[in-house]
Amino acid sequence: MTPFWKLSAAGFAATGIAYGPARIGFGLFLSEFRSAFGLSTQAAGLVSGAGFASLFFGLLVAQRMTARLGPRLPVVAGLCAAALGMAIVASAPGVVALTLGVCLAMSSTGFAWTPFNEAVQRRLPDGARPAALSAVSTGTALGIAAAGAAALLASLYGVSWRLCWALFAAAGALTALANLRALREAAGPRASPRAWRWRAFAAPPARPLFAVALSLGVTSAIYISFAADRIARSGGLEGLPPSAAPGVVYGIFGLFGLLGVFTGRARTSAGLARLLHLLLLGSAVSLALVTATPASWAGVALSAGLQGVHVMMTSAVLAFWSERLFPGQPARGFTAALLAYALGSVAGPILAGAAAQQLGEVPMFLGAAAVSLGTAAALRPAWIRERAAQRAAGPGAG
Repeated sequence: MTPFWKLSAAGFAATGIAYGPARIGFGLFLSEFRSAFGLSTQAAGLVSGAGFASLFFGLLVAQRMTARLGPRLPVVAGLCAAALGMAIVASAPGVVALTLGVCLAMSSTGFAWTPFNEAVQRRLPDGARPAALSAVSTGTALGIAAAGAAALLASLYGVSWRLCWALFAAAGALTALANLRALREAAGPRASPRAWRWRAFAAPPARPLFAVALSLGVTSAIYISFAADRIARSGGLEGLPPSAAPGVVYGIFGLFGLLGVFTGRARTSAGLARLLHLLLLGSAVSLALVTATPASWAGVALSAGLQGVHVMMTSAVLAFWSERLFPGQPARGFTAALLAYALGSVAGPILAGAAAQQLGEVPMFLGAAAVSLGTAAALRPAWIRERAAQRAAGPGAG
């Protein structure tokens, strides 16, 4: 197998586990956890908050591990954490064990993606990197679709949620072993590491990157947190019980998100600025459809599909855009972008929940759509530059 396909396949599988069941599993199976452990809404929020805190921790630790030890160790460590965490959830006797498992599983989200920017830059020529990084990021779509299918089966056929999580854990362990082999040539630190300062990432050419990442975090987290619940409480979809709505939404979201593998080609054909504007417009339409057609199969499918394409393609853009803006420190640059994304992911649902309580759900979703539209309006093509930051934020900058 060529280095391109080896890294692409390994990264696809790693992000599928880390950003699929390890990251969204708690919210996807929240109703089952409520029944099994008597979780209140407040307790569920605390568990989820602890999981997001572990994501932040994973991002920061993975960046340091990658710089000192190379990309192989943080990826494998993250996947081992995912497997162990999901196994703990599968056998959890109470809330404490559940929380520990969720935190371990969600920490893999920080560990198992950003190091691939370093591995891809080491092993592949410049022209092949966008396609490889697009494949890596699109693994999240398959992971989300698989998790959605598991939740749908659990709802329709009475499959135990514990069995679902045990299967997730087994998949995580196998993926860890595969990445241990696939990343053998990418082990070890750089021969001549460059000493960059974090404030170098505030250079003007990098600001659009972080604005897009923050916007993606806010809007996608609001969609993932509240869209399926609105659909279920609006009566669900014809022919299915309301409890099946989350599985359907996540399944469609993930399947359409597989189109993210073509992000590199789309950027080549349309240009980065136009691609970003189209994706942000799709996000706005997706959020608006949740308010307009929550009980329509066509409306829900279009909404989830557009959101899946937006999340996966924009994630792929963040991967190769940061790699080109910061060629000396690709993992650190991508980590900075994902920290902006994670900040939006935490802030978005909190602000949206407060808005929904005061104004209602329709203004909440329309406000989220306005975030996407506002980001698109603020992104002037002249400001979007793929490579200029390597001069403004070079070694020792700041």
